[in-house]
Amino acid sequence: MAKILVKQVRSQINCPLTQKKTLVALGLKRLGQSVEHDANPAILGMVNKVKHLVSVEETK
Repeated sequence: MAKILVKQVRSQINCPLTQKKTLVALGLKRLGQSVEHDANPAILGMVNKVKHLVSVEETK
């Protein structure tokens, strides 16, 4: 399965609570933090919900 690297690039201040909880569910706690996940539909849906706050790279 493909892997993606998700990095938080914008602050979660003034975001709705659902988006803040989505960042926590992805494992992102602070600005500049990166996490690696499998590219399954659940993770891709969460990334899509907060796409304005994160950057995504495909890894091998």
